Parts: sequence; structure tokens; C-alpha cells
Amino acid sequence: MKHDRVVEPNICASKVRCAVYVRKSTEENLNTDFNSLDAQRESCESYVQSRKHEGWVVLPTDYSDAGFTGANTERPALQRLLADVEAGRVDVILVYKLDRLSRSLLDFARLVGLFEQHNVSFVSITQSFDSSTPMGRLCINVLMSFSQFEREIIGERIRDKVAAAKRRGKFTGGTPPLGYDVDSDKRRLVVNEREAETVKFIFRRFAELGSPLRLAEELNKKGITTKAWMTKHGVFREGKPWHKMHIYRTLYNRTYLGEVIHKENTYPGEHERIVSQRIWDSAHAVIEENTRTWAKH
Repeated sequence: MKHDRVVEPNICASKVRCAVYVRKSTEENLNTDFNSLDAQRESCESYVQSRKHEGWVVLPTDYSDAGFTGANTERPALQRLLADVEAGRVDVILVYKLDRLSRSLLDFARLVGLFEQHNVSFVSITQSFDSSTPMGRLCINVLMSFSQFEREIIGERIRDKVAAAKRRGKFTGGTPPLGYDVDSDKRRLVVNEREAETVKFIFRRFAELGSPLRLAEELNKKGITTKAWMTKHGVFREGKPWHKMHIYRTLYNRTYLGEVIHKENTYPGEHERIVSQRIWDSAHAVIEENTRTWAKH
């Protein structure tokens, strides 16, 4: 008996796993039978259906952020999505509009960079934005260029702000030097009397010993460490045992003269000096003598 051959439909062997991300800034009207999130999701799923012949399938995981702003990336569903991207569970991410993913160009650029790193395509279904196509990648490159420009402008502003603050002798952040604490209200350095005595000891003792290594050993035997401090976020940074490089950093730190350094310029600081010019000069005279001695050998 002759049997007719059954022709199976052309189904793509490899599946393209599609994650649909939806977001709404407010929770208004979310308790209705069909809301904005549903509308976004339905449109994205219809787009996936239109590319079913390419193997596109919607992942069952719900990536919905209700009542979250797009101004930052601190959103639970988005964080779940990013974790799945990094775990290799997603091939394509779909949104209804670009601003559903992010309203920040910098954040958007970072997210797209992460997607590219993990070979994940990104599609905005209402704006013909598809990073799996040459035109979509061109759009990404243009956005990335603007993002880089914005980062550089922000960087320039920060550098200008720091330079202006240092010209006025202000403390601009970072780890405070041994001998000082940070007045968080006034954002300035204030003398820590106990630590200031250690700083003065380092300068005086180095002038006597002439050896940073021996001085470091003395400090370590006394149980004295480098600066220990609490960050503004409440994280305690422990002090470390002294090394000769710590000694040199202390001896060259002009903060102890009541000065602020920015690049090659020196400005009077708002803070009180710990070391007198005489003690500074004595220690540095020994440094210069050691340098001349080493140069002869």
C-alpha cells in the first residue's frame, strides 16, 4: 500500500529565549482586569509570535516592575532579569518603548553594554529598535557615543568642582590622613589629638634614626597602626602595620603643614597644621642626606 508522506511545518531547531520586560511608574489602575503592564506585555508577546518562524519563544518568567521609576536601575524585576542575563538564560529582551527599560541615557548604555557582553539582543517593539539588526546596532553605537560624551562632561564638571574646592583649601573626600578626622557637618579635617602625637613622633624619630624601616618596626612593636577610620556609610576601615612606604607617605604629606595640594599647586588649607616647619625641614634634611649617600654607592 502506498502511503502519502506527511510534510512537517518548518520549525526552527534552536529556540530564541525572549524575556519581556514591562514597567509602570505608578501603581494607579493596576488592579483593573487589563492594565498598562498587560498592554505592554501583550504587544511584546505579539511581536515574538510574529517571529515564531525564527524560533522566538516567550519565557514564562514575569519581569514586571509596577510603581518603579525608570530614573535608576534599582527595580526588583529588572534585577531579576539582569541576573538571568548573566546566567545565560536569555537571548532577547523586549520592551514596549525604550523608556520602559531606562530613562537615563547612562544607565541605558550600561545595560545595553551588559546585554552585548552576554550576546543578548534588545528590542523596542514600537520604535524599530532591534540590536539583532545592523540598523539597531548603529543606533546603539550612536547612543553609546552620546553616553560617553555625557560621562566625559560629568567627569570634567567633577574635576572642576574638586579643583575649585581645593583652591579654597577644602577637604574633598577620601581617606583622612593619620592625625585627622572628618567633620561630616562642615566637611573639613579636624585634628585627632592622639593620632597627631603619633604623626609628630614619626617626624621627630625619623630625623633621629634616618631609617624608615627601623621606624616602621618601632611603630609596629608599639602596636601603632596606620589610619583606622569609619566611612560615611558606617564601614570601619582597620589600620595596617607600618611599612617603610607608609613612613615616606607620611613624611611627604603636606597636609600636616596645613596645606592642600592639587596637581602641582599648593594652597592654604582650612584645617589646622600638625607639624611645624622646623620639624618638617629636619626630617626632609635627613631624606636629602640619605638620597645623596645612596647616589654615591
